[in-house]
Amino acid sequence: MNSGSGTGIIGWREWVALPDLGLPAIKAKVDTGARTSALHAYQIDPYVDDGRDMICFLIHPIQRNFDFSIECHAPVLDVRHVTDSGGHREERYVIESRIAIGDENWPIELTLTNRDTMQFRMLLGRTAMAGRFVVDPSASYASGKLRPRKLYGLGPRQSR
Repeated sequence: MNSGSGTGIIGWREWVALPDLGLPAIKAKVDTGARTSALHAYQIDPYVDDGRDMICFLIHPIQRNFDFSIECHAPVLDVRHVTDSGGHREERYVIESRIAIGDENWPIELTLTNRDTMQFRMLLGRTAMAGRFVVDPSASYASGKLRPRKLYGLGPRQSR
């Protein structure tokens, strides 16, 4: 992958990290049809810290593992109405976090929504990828594979 050249190639699904949220590995579906990126979140609780609007939420970062969760905190960037692929309109909190894919990292906007029923905990929309990557729909994990259980300190089939 060529850093910053816009010629890096990613596949239709990639392992990414969101270091600002304490998430070293999360599987994302790359979706050029979605404008905005979405992150799985539940128990979403807004609060104010030193006059700044903040959000606290929980996330199940490992697919199909509902026992393990991470608590995340982030400043609220915005609240927007988002229409999902099924045509349902939902009000969502918007946050910003750095994303790391391969050797590159940069800030992106993420809307928070419960994706428990979805196959992927994160959707990487086209705005977050603009000018950085070319998507190869026949490729998976072109930026490399991560071992999420190991990165989160979990054994092969255990929860914490």
